[in-house]
Amino acid sequence: MARGKEVHEARVSALNLLGKDLARRAKSKCELCERGGEELSILEVPPEPKEPDFERCVMICEQCKTAISEPKRFQAGEQWRFLAQTVWSDVPPVQVLAVRLLRRQSSSQGWAREALDDLFLDDEIEAWVTESE
Repeated sequence: MARGKEVHEARVSALNLLGKDLARRAKSKCELCERGGEELSILEVPPEPKEPDFERCVMICEQCKTAISEPKRFQAGEQWRFLAQTVWSDVPPVQVLAVRLLRRQSSSQGWAREALDDLFLDDEIEAWVTESE
């Protein structure tokens, strides 16, 4: 049991080393909803690589993190309309999360369905989106 804890703590420590660069990229705002003044945390976009990778992490607020991490608590609705713009991000892990959240609500939200219909994803991003859905 202690070995698992050590591995987890080492991973968290490695992720924290990415924090400064991630905060700079995010301009200290949530990379999904772009709210500022929120406490941000690092989220690795699944599937996680063996070693933490800057290019597979995002800085997000608690509300967005909960929506991603706890799908059963996710509530579709107008409050997620910002995703129609976020899905065009030039930051791949942000785009992947935005597509996943849009797909989660596309059956009940016409605007989400429309945003997905207008979207073109390159093959690499599409593969990443579907890897851990």
